[in-house]
Amino acid sequence: MSIIGVGIDVAEIERFGAAMERTPGMAARLFTDGELVLPSGERRGVASLAARFAAKEAAAKALGAPEGLRWGDAEVYVEESGQPRLRVTGTVAARAAELGVRSFHVSLSHDAGVASAVVVAEG
Repeated sequence: MSIIGVGIDVAEIERFGAAMERTPGMAARLFTDGELVLPSGERRGVASLAARFAAKEAAAKALGAPEGLRWGDAEVYVEESGQPRLRVTGTVAARAAELGVRSFHVSLSHDAGVASAVVVAEG
């Protein structure tokens, strides 16, 4: 296995939340239903969504930031163990396959008003 790409991104939580409030439909464009709603049925908080947005940006960077990737084609989910993972379909899966990516490693964080994510694409 070898590293094909690494991406990192940050999002200011307050600014991200304001953009979500200001722009109706933004959440539906950026996130899957599974990302927006917790297993309990509650809506996910803005800090968690900002970290997921950062992960999608980081994934695009790890794939070389090509044009045409669709937000909904990268989904951040959490395994029962608590480990965040990235599920890719469509445009993101096609780019990953083109580069020989076989797996992604994801780390999410949010503290002091900033959400961050790192994604490593491995072949």
